[in-house]
Amino acid sequence: MVFGDRKEAGRLLGEFLKDKIYNDDCIVFGIPRGGVVVAKEVAKVLDLPLGIIIVRKLGVPSQTELAFGAVDLDGEVYIDKRTVEYFRIDRESIDKVKNKELQKIKQMQEKFLSREVINFEGKNVIVVDDGIATGYTIIAGVKYLIRHGAKKVIVAVPVCPVESIQKLKRFAHEVYCYLQVKEGPYAVGMFYRDFKQVEDYEVEEILRG
Repeated sequence: MVFGDRKEAGRLLGEFLKDKIYNDDCIVFGIPRGGVVVAKEVAKVLDLPLGIIIVRKLGVPSQTELAFGAVDLDGEVYIDKRTVEYFRIDRESIDKVKNKELQKIKQMQEKFLSREVINFEGKNVIVVDDGIATGYTIIAGVKYLIRHGAKKVIVAVPVCPVESIQKLKRFAHEVYCYLQVKEGPYAVGMFYRDFKQVEDYEVEEILRG
C-alpha cells in the first residue's frame, strides 16, 4: 500500500483510531514538519484540538539523513548506541550535532509557538508523525510530554516497521500504526506517492487553523 500524500495518510489514520481512542480529554500533537500535516487530519477526524511537539533527529555527520538519536525541547538527548558505535561518532561530534539541532528547535519555537501554547498537563496526548524510521524522534517527544505532566501519551503513525511498535511500547502508553511493514527495504518516503518536504509556512498556516 502507498498513501497519496500526508493528508490522505492522516485521514486514514484518524478513521483507524476512531474506535480505539475513547477519552474525550485528548489533544493531538504533530511533530514538525511532516507530522503536523498528518496530525491536522487526525485531529479533524477525531474532532480534537491540534498542537505540536518540537523534537529533532540527530543525523550521522557523514550521512545526515540517517539518525543516531534525537533531542527534545529541554536539550535531553536520546541515543541509538549501536548506530553511534558503528559510525564511531565521538562525544564532540554528538554535542556539535545536538547544539545545531537545539538552535533549530529554538527557531521553531519562535515561529510555531509564538501564540498561546496548548496546556497538556494532566491530559491524554496523541503524538503523530508521518512515519517511523528509527523511532527516536517519537521517543524524545513521548519522554518530554510524560516528564512535563501528560497523563497518557499515545503514539499514532501511518506507517512503521513491525519491530518499532514493541520498542515504542516501552515508552508510550499505547502505540497505533495503520500500515505495519514486516520485511523488505524500508524508508518512510517509500510509502507515499507525494512526500515532498513540508515548509515552515505550511506548518504556520495549519496552526493558524
